[in-house]
Amino acid sequence: MSSIIRVGMADYKICHAPQKIGTLGLGSCLGVVLYDEKSKTCGLAHVMLPDSKKITHTVNRMKFVDTCLDDMYHALLGESVDPGNLVAKMAGGAKMFSKDSDNEFLNIGAQNYVAAVRKLAEFRIPVLAEDVGETFSRTIEFDPETGMLMIKAVGIGKYLI
Repeated sequence: MSSIIRVGMADYKICHAPQKIGTLGLGSCLGVVLYDEKSKTCGLAHVMLPDSKKITHTVNRMKFVDTCLDDMYHALLGESVDPGNLVAKMAGGAKMFSKDSDNEFLNIGAQNYVAAVRKLAEFRIPVLAEDVGETFSRTIEFDPETGMLMIKAVGIGKYLI
């Protein structure tokens, strides 16, 4: 039986098979998995906000898509992961605040998603699968042995991507 590494909000962790890795409560937050199928090594980030440059006086780089993904990417390289083998899967980024509003400033989930896609393109990491947007929260668990991301969505149930 494998153990599960838990990633808290505004954090990331690295995982090697046969361990699994997961995080709870992705509303507008985004869960980003970077995965190397060859080494069965992955990282999972639970990010809250898109851009560290728009907020001053913060001490936690892991809150932000840009700085957290930078740090996780370099940590994976430190684990001898070949950057050319990395692929991504994402979940979360829901529209949790002002669901009835068309004001995109309030749609933090969509902003997180756009920032992640931009950062992954910068690293030349393809996104293999995603389950983002909508108006419901998700809990995710990634298995680096199989490369499958299990999603538990409130009111929907469990499914794999």
